[in-house]
Amino acid sequence: MFDPTTWDLPFAVVVAALFVIVALRSSATYLLGRGISAGARRTRAARLLESKHYETGARWVNRWGAVAVAVCFLTVGLQTMVLLAAGITRMPLRRYIPAAIIGCIMWAFLYGTVGMIGFHAIRLLWGTSPWLVVLLALLVAGLVVWVSRRRDDTAVAA
Repeated sequence: MFDPTTWDLPFAVVVAALFVIVALRSSATYLLGRGISAGARRTRAARLLESKHYETGARWVNRWGAVAVAVCFLTVGLQTMVLLAAGITRMPLRRYIPAAIIGCIMWAFLYGTVGMIGFHAIRLLWGTSPWLVVLLALLVAGLVVWVSRRRDDTAVAA
C-alpha cells in the first residue's frame, strides 16, 4: 500500500516530490482544457465559443482567473474544474504558470504537513480499530452525499 508517511526522507524532499506530483497533474489538466477548447472550435459549439458573451466571460477569467488558479489548490473537488476552465478559456501562460506555481507550493506544503499527519493518524487508527476507520469513512461519504443532495434540491427549488 502507498504510504507517504514511510518515505523516511527529509521534509524538503517530500515537499519537492509533492510539488512535482501536483505540478504534473495540474499541467495535464490545463492542457486537457486547451485540447477541449481546440476541438470545440471545429464543431457546432464554435458558435458559442465565438459569441460576445463567451468572449467577455473568457476575458474576465483570463484577467482575474490567476487568483482563482492559485487558490483552487487549497480546495478539494474544485481544483480540477478551475484548472480545466483555465485551459478551456486559454488563460495565457504568463498568468497561468505563476499562479499554478504558487498553488503547487501551497498544496505541497499543505499535504507535506497536515496531509502527512492525517495519513499517520489514519494508519494509527487502522492499527487500533479498522472498523472505526471504515465507519468514519462511511459517515464522511454519507455526509458528502447528503450535502450534495440538499444542494441539488435547493438549486431545483430556486
